[in-house]
This record gives sequence, C-alpha cells and structure tokens, in this order.
Amino acid sequence: MAELLNIGILVGSLQRDGLSRRLANAVIALGDDRVKMQIVEIGDLPLYNPELEDAGMAAWQRFRSEIAPLDGILFVTPEYNRSVPAPLKNAIDVGSRPYGQSVWAGKPAGILSQSPGALGAFGANHHLRQSLVFLDMPAMQQPEAYLGHSANLFAADGSLVDGSAKDFISSFINAFASWVKRHTAGTA
Repeated sequence: MAELLNIGILVGSLQRDGLSRRLANAVIALGDDRVKMQIVEIGDLPLYNPELEDAGMAAWQRFRSEIAPLDGILFVTPEYNRSVPAPLKNAIDVGSRPYGQSVWAGKPAGILSQSPGALGAFGANHHLRQSLVFLDMPAMQQPEAYLGHSANLFAADGSLVDGSAKDFISSFINAFASWVKRHTAGTA
C-alpha cells in the first residue's frame, strides 16, 4: 500500500464562499486515496512583524505547526492587482520566519490560480513562483493551471459543474501527487 501524502491547501482569498475557496473544496472532493488534503487557514494571521516574534504570537505558531509536517503545499489563489492577495503573501512571510527556520524549505508546491476574467490569474501564478524560488520550494512546472472564467465552473451550491474543468483538475491533482511523491521520496 502506498504511503498517504498529506497536502496543505492555502487559499489566497479570505472570502468564505469565494471562487478560490470553492475551487479548493473541489480539489479536495476530486482527490484520490493517495492524498489527504486539507485547507490550512490563513485569515487569522496578524501581519508579520519580526519585533513580535518573542511575543509568542499564537496564530503564527499554530500556522507553522500545521505547515511543518505536510508533504506538499497547493496554493489556490485569485489575482489582486497582478499579484497574490496580501493575506497569502503574509502567510508566506510568517512561515518563512524567523530567519533560518522556514517551514517551507524543500516542500514541493503547486499553484492553481483562478479568476472570473479570461487570464486565469496568470500574474498571481507567476508572481507566486518568484517567492517559491527563494523559499526553496520546488514548484510543479507542468501542467500549469490557470482557470479563467471560473465563476462559470460552479453551481449555486458551490459544486463544480463543468466537466472539462473536473477532468483538468483531476489530472492536475494526479500530476501534483506524483510531483510531491518524487520530491519527498527518501526524506522521511
């Protein structure tokens, strides 16, 4: 029996019923028995300030302790002003500090970006990749995942209704599970 991969999903938008959260939930629903996926919440993280490190910021500690044991990270994000939303960037900063104690180092990553417009959050996807290089997170290159017109993919109840999107997301999850497995082999 193959070892179960634990994947954390960071949702870039804080909207409770936003398109990114709907997409993250669809990813979880489409997952198979090789992966256990869960959303790691970022909405309660105070803005990172190194002067507060010694104050024992409980939300920062909770976040770091949830990320540390994961085998891989999937970022599901919209695009804000051709970049990632501020809460997602803050979560990245919180996890990368204190210096030398990053919970991200070596963790394989994937990016699934979406937008109600045509470009599928291309700018956010590529801007996030710049941070992942610095964080030493090997980011899956193919398949790339930019879901444009994402509002059309969901029913009113939040379920994924677009068949071709389901097929694409399923193949993306399979590729990502293989990517994580390749990069975690022999590290246990």
